[in-house]
Amino acid sequence: MESKRVVVVGQGYVGLPLAMLAVEKGHDVIGYDVDDSRIEALENATSFVEDVSDIEVADALATGRYRPSVDSNSLAGFDVIVITVPTPLRETLPDLSYVEAATRTLARYLRHGATVILESTTYPGTTEDVLGPMIDELTGLRAGHDYHLGFSPERIDPGNHTFGLRNTPKVVAGIDPSSLEAIKGFYDSVLDADADGKAITVPVSTPKEAELAKLLENTFRHVNIALVNELAMFGHDLGINVWEAIDAAGTKPFGYMKFTPGPGVGGHCLPIDPSYLSWQVRRRLGRAFRFVELANDINDHMPDYVTDRLIHALNDRMIALNGARILLLGLAYKANTSDARESPALAVAERLLKMGARVRAVDPHLSEAHRLDPSITLVTVSDEELIKADAVVLLTDHADFDLAHIADTADLVLDTRNKMSGESVELL
Repeated sequence: MESKRVVVVGQGYVGLPLAMLAVEKGHDVIGYDVDDSRIEALENATSFVEDVSDIEVADALATGRYRPSVDSNSLAGFDVIVITVPTPLRETLPDLSYVEAATRTLARYLRHGATVILESTTYPGTTEDVLGPMIDELTGLRAGHDYHLGFSPERIDPGNHTFGLRNTPKVVAGIDPSSLEAIKGFYDSVLDADADGKAITVPVSTPKEAELAKLLENTFRHVNIALVNELAMFGHDLGINVWEAIDAAGTKPFGYMKFTPGPGVGGHCLPIDPSYLSWQVRRRLGRAFRFVELANDINDHMPDYVTDRLIHALNDRMIALNGARILLLGLAYKANTSDARESPALAVAERLLKMGARVRAVDPHLSEAHRLDPSITLVTVSDEELIKADAVVLLTDHADFDLAHIADTADLVLDTRNKMSGESVELL
């Protein structure tokens, strides 16, 4: 394999694992980020991404082929640059400002024959209609003629110990055949082959198909989670155990995929990515993507539903939420990770605080450094905390929690994950 000078722009949940794997496979890698504290931590072999250990960062640094940097001059001479920066929503509109800032930076160092790859999730057309023209204007070079350009959507699933970057099939696309060949070649050099020794890259015709594929994956999950969330609300009102019904349906070996309710959706993908697709459909076609907009409405209001259920449970015990001591279990959006991006647990906490509750929270994966609302008191699980709480709400089912003991000790538990049982437990 020919070693390349690779720049990964953004050293977060997507960029850092890619940088580590590229170093392991023999490439020289610059991990570029504009966050000084993040780069300083990496220079000291400290990882803030749970899927990448401190030892992995230390080993990468020891090779001399990984250099974290905030200095844009470190990009000079790159062969491949991969953009893995955030693409948030700002007041319901796609925000490409981080992508545009990265583009302006890389354009200063782009040379003939280099390859530019966008991994950040975005709406169909971004690579060809926004990124390429912007680079061409800034550099005077032509995409597909002077440099390679394409899109390869990230498929990082924090905390997944079965499928990681190295063994998850990777969709790849280029704006022309030579770009596709260059992009596929890079990822083939980084990812593990399958059991038969074949590459796990999945080429598609154009970046638009790759961009849509990523949005389709997350929209599928978003819509189906909204379906079971609404079923959970109706099931409670009808006196039906929706969890038992879901488990029963899940025994069907064909034509059904199991999804479960919860307090809402979190992370970068589900609360945001489907809205990129809905926005593009409305902008280009003037029509509503009704499935996405309905799913947004249901999932966005699940924290309200959790709060309402808690109010009713407290009322049954003649306790007002205003002034009540509430212990939240889990603030991350996903179990066994520290990823609190767009976490519905934080939305629940915000609503409880606004209603006058005294909110305390337990999350062994989070700390004050995660910039939580200072009104939330972080504590550890103890019998004293459980006994003094007017209610305990399980929002994120971390493996660290002794759920059986919690159910036996607490007076009232609202379980939004169907992980507990007992006289004190109410299921969502």
